[in-house]
Amino acid sequence: MPVLSFELAEQLLFHGVQWLRWLIEAAGALVIALGLVMTVRGLWAAQAQPGLDRFTAMRLSLGRYLALALELQLAADVLSTVLSPSWQDLGKLAAIAAIRTALNYFLAKESRELRAEHHPA
Repeated sequence: MPVLSFELAEQLLFHGVQWLRWLIEAAGALVIALGLVMTVRGLWAAQAQPGLDRFTAMRLSLGRYLALALELQLAADVLSTVLSPSWQDLGKLAAIAAIRTALNYFLAKESRELRAEHHPA
């Protein structure tokens, strides 16, 4: 029974991670597209929500999808760095992670503020 050589196993792992990274990036893009479609569809449903204008409802809906897409894209970036962990790549990942984390934080903060504004406790 043949045993996988280290080089073959390394190549299989490399290609497997490449495909996984691509699938995660594609999932992030699909989440954004789905979010856009659902947000536009939700514009009509937002009319039925008292105290919540359509623009605010659209922003809240799209914000949730964008936050999920940002998380998926960050995961794909982490996988990219796993494949070639040079200091330059790690620096780029740190910058991308910081930017995406900040974007996610401000998206979540704005969503909480909009919800509190339209649904006071």
